[in-house]
Amino acid sequence: MHSDPIADLLTRIRNASRAKQITVQAPHSKIKEEIVKILVSEGYLRGYEVTTEAKFPLLKMVVSYDEKRQPILKRIDRISKPGLRDYRQTTELKPLRNGLATRIISTSQGLMTDREARKRKIGGEVLCEVY
Repeated sequence: MHSDPIADLLTRIRNASRAKQITVQAPHSKIKEEIVKILVSEGYLRGYEVTTEAKFPLLKMVVSYDEKRQPILKRIDRISKPGLRDYRQTTELKPLRNGLATRIISTSQGLMTDREARKRKIGGEVLCEVY
């Protein structure tokens, strides 16, 4: 059992992109699937599927690379941890790296990027930063 399953997911994706692997697997949960959906929509992952071949469902993800076989994902960091939560208001959600980086935020209206949260004028818990 993992004490922080979201950090485990992010570490698996980070390690796979650094090792230039095409696919990566992680145990499935609803919040992990929502994080992966955002990563796919932002272009950091090519796609994903949920498989039930094993005893427990798995998320199978395909990592994105550019034409020179360099990973699109340069960095992925867990911000809010189980021991130290990081909540931000809309006014505190400034663009990172001139808008090239993305924060994934857990709000009362579900998971979304920081751009979408600023548009809707809602804050929440910053789960991770990706660029």
